[in-house]
Amino acid sequence: MRPIVLYALLAACSSVKHEDASPPTPQQVAPPAPAPANQPKVVLTGNQGEVSVAVEVVSTEAKIERGLMYRQHMPPDDGMLFLLGETKEWKFWMHNTLIPLDIIFIRPDLTIAGISENAEPKTDTLRTVGEPSAYVLEVNGGWTAAHGVKKDGKVRFEHVQ
Repeated sequence: MRPIVLYALLAACSSVKHEDASPPTPQQVAPPAPAPANQPKVVLTGNQGEVSVAVEVVSTEAKIERGLMYRQHMPPDDGMLFLLGETKEWKFWMHNTLIPLDIIFIRPDLTIAGISENAEPKTDTLRTVGEPSAYVLEVNGGWTAAHGVKKDGKVRFEHVQ
């Protein structure tokens, strides 16, 4: 009896039509959805001109404290903007942060106070630039060097509330 069941199973499997495994043609691939017109972003001026970062904006104590912890990936031109609520010498750490980050400290006049580049993941080492800031922007490690963004560069917020 067993051979008959096995034969029936094999016959059923061989009659199933298999899809072509070739990659989809451009007409079959949906284009990426455009970013919403009101997507919050930060525009920075570097030695290569203006560059922008689509940002997640955080301003509550709990969200500021969590930051980018536990995230395993961030798209190349994305980041997190911290609206800190006061101007002081802020210190950030990478506790439970899994990806290297550039931490950009921004003065109230929207110029860059300094950058802690390629902050090592999963460390409690405090990152600061030794001068007061009102905002902090975190981007992927190496992003500021790749875009020529440096201390005293100009910053502009768009659709940030």
